[in-house]
Amino acid sequence: MKLPILFSIDDDPQVLQAIQHDLRQQYRKQYRIMCTSSGQEALDSLGELKKKGEEVALFLSDQRMPGITGVEFLAQARKVFPNAKRVLLTAYSDIDAAVRAINDVQLDYYIAKPWDPPGEKLYPVLDDLLEAWQADYRPAFEGLKLIGYQFSPQSHELKDFLAGNLFPYQWYDVETNPQAQELLGLHQVESKDLPVVVFEDGTVLAQPTLSSLGEKLGLTPKASQDLYDLAIIGAGPAGLAAAVYGGSEGLKTILIDKRAPGGQAGTSSRIENYLGFPNGLSGAELTRRAITQAQRFGVEFLAPQEVVSIQSRGQYKDINMADGSKVVARAILLSTGVAYHKLENESLDKFTGAGVYYGAATTEAYAFKGQPVYVVGGGNSAGQGAMYLSRTASEVFICIRRPDLSETMSQYLIDQIERTPNITVLGCTEVTEGLGQERLECLVLENMDSKERRTVKAAGLFIFIGTKPLTDWIEMNIIKDPKGFIATGRDLAKYADFKKVWRYNREPYLLETCSAGIFAAGDVRAGAMNRVASAVGEGAMAVSFVHKYLADT
Repeated sequence: MKLPILFSIDDDPQVLQAIQHDLRQQYRKQYRIMCTSSGQEALDSLGELKKKGEEVALFLSDQRMPGITGVEFLAQARKVFPNAKRVLLTAYSDIDAAVRAINDVQLDYYIAKPWDPPGEKLYPVLDDLLEAWQADYRPAFEGLKLIGYQFSPQSHELKDFLAGNLFPYQWYDVETNPQAQELLGLHQVESKDLPVVVFEDGTVLAQPTLSSLGEKLGLTPKASQDLYDLAIIGAGPAGLAAAVYGGSEGLKTILIDKRAPGGQAGTSSRIENYLGFPNGLSGAELTRRAITQAQRFGVEFLAPQEVVSIQSRGQYKDINMADGSKVVARAILLSTGVAYHKLENESLDKFTGAGVYYGAATTEAYAFKGQPVYVVGGGNSAGQGAMYLSRTASEVFICIRRPDLSETMSQYLIDQIERTPNITVLGCTEVTEGLGQERLECLVLENMDSKERRTVKAAGLFIFIGTKPLTDWIEMNIIKDPKGFIATGRDLAKYADFKKVWRYNREPYLLETCSAGIFAAGDVRAGAMNRVASAVGEGAMAVSFVHKYLADT
């Protein structure tokens, strides 16, 4: 945590040196001491200190300075740091000015020169003032500040990216948070430039792309090596597990993700059926542990970086990126996971990111404090999202097409939902329309049995329906099932095209695709179990097959 500042100004070098010595002697452990001989120089620095999130606890200024008096300085400084205590250093002849300043600038105290001994004439005064200041002091948030409109798709995308990559940030809604306007004025940013990210060093990015934000945050979008043993595309549980096992077993491994690690599991508010965690853990916590573990084993992580195509050149595989760069690897693991299906509804599409969200319960929950929200979906992700939203929303309604949750959700979640008084399950119910001006305000619900429709108030709609594999970008002849999931191992034999593309004497390994040396694991694979534990198991298993493949070649 940054130490608050004690700021002293005096144009006499000897006096300045003396006050600096005495302040450091008494307060250096609790405060940072800043000194200058120029009142104007001090004023010029206050804006930069404010931008960097610094806090000034006390100003100690000489009255007689060239260019600006101490009273004038304190009046200007008060505008920037209104809560800082203000003390004037005066000669006996300036006491009248000091008394007047008590009313003019709400001066807290004046100290006559010389103040020897400081233990009697300086420290008791400052101790009292600083104790009073500390009583009201609330340390400012140290980290990224994101300023924007709550119901802006761009703002939502940035919040989702920062949360997914585990960067702490504070959200400022420009329409409801007075500090947002203060920050915009401080950094000379106009509303048309929103959303804006303010960094700890005071620099600002207006309307940043994910790649520019990632680069500023120190994420690595470029590979450092010419050749890797294993390239993993997709950093969900399967990809993270493969990275840990690949790195720990000596493979030169690179992990690539176009947004953030964790995949869908990373957005889960609580995973309660994962082995070894009897109290459960969040998807973010699981992701943080896994990334730390992988990097400890020397795994390189590229993000945000989107893979647009792959080509196999026998023993070498080319991985082409959206920015034109390329990674070459001897083996590839596809663990790109799945995405939620979109509700095919034009009235809802226009509110995406402005009240309608796919997943994102953990990112947006606090925006709907005390308001009613709706969840669409009957799987575990929907149940976990509803439980998380119930902490802040006044009411949470789960809309499902089936009569109840028993066929689609784990029993432990069903039990939790039944015990949560502000969650209601609406069986045989469909969302047919979204209503509102610039944001979602109401939903039209239809009972699937009676066809009766009703309009309800809804601040937010969170959609967790079905999944589709993220495989559209794969153009090479990798065999997929009719839904787009990647076929692997013995299941490939049932496809007519398999014999046309497989040209080896051996059978494909269990998780190998029809292109030798390219494997698939996790939810993107046809026949996967869609559980975090099984994805982790497949990621670990895939590395053993990579070893066999590399030994063969």
